[in-house]
Amino acid sequence: MLNEKPSIDKLRWIMAELRDPETGCPWDLKQTFASIIPHTIEEAYEVVDAIEQEDFTELEKELGDLLFQVVFYSQLGAEEKRFDFDSVVSAICEKLIRRHPHVFASSDFTSDAEIKANWENEKAKERQDKNNDNNLSILADIPRNLPALSQAAKIQKRCAHVGFDWHNIDDVFAKVEEEVLEVKAELHQDDSALAEELGDLMFAVVNLCRHAKQDPEVLLRQANNKFTKRFHGVEAQVNNTDKSMEQHTLDELEAFWQQVKVSEKPSY
Repeated sequence: MLNEKPSIDKLRWIMAELRDPETGCPWDLKQTFASIIPHTIEEAYEVVDAIEQEDFTELEKELGDLLFQVVFYSQLGAEEKRFDFDSVVSAICEKLIRRHPHVFASSDFTSDAEIKANWENEKAKERQDKNNDNNLSILADIPRNLPALSQAAKIQKRCAHVGFDWHNIDDVFAKVEEEVLEVKAELHQDDSALAEELGDLMFAVVNLCRHAKQDPEVLLRQANNKFTKRFHGVEAQVNNTDKSMEQHTLDELEAFWQQVKVSEKPSY
């Protein structure tokens, strides 16, 4: 197997060898479902980063790292006689076929909205079947460890699916404006009240992103990247002076910032 052409079977064999109680890797043998969670999260973010950087050579490697996480969990499941890689593949195949009746069955959806509605309906049925509870909340099973922006968007999407949502984006924007005023009213008042209002404002902005059909997590990451790039430009300009960053006034640093922004605009 060691010299065979790379395949999913070879990867599974490598994983089994790493976990062999007699000859396996000491580090891999110590791992549990819980202990490799941080590695799984890190690998997922590295995949995202490679895509955003459009580094497809690196993406190929990162996808392999992420696939290895699935194989690792499957190996642990097989050792504990809970599930194995084949049952994981079987479960996702069954789910995808069931959630796409317009492709694999006779259902005929004519719009993206109908496809999405069917997808959410199927997921709702799965939640009911999983918990055997007709009174199960529509917010049940939203992962608690999701990044807060993604979690907020998922909460709002679930509520929107059952009609608890603003009808148009102008109403959503008005809600953001209302929350801004409430934050302003608490700026120099009680810290706990200010914290609550800031949270409400962020939740409202996430809702605005959702109505604009934008992913808030992606948008904030892009904003972070843009700020970082511009700040690097400010640092470069500071390095061309005889003063440190701390020795410049805020007005001077703002002037550098504006120069960086101007330099980003295309010249015609």
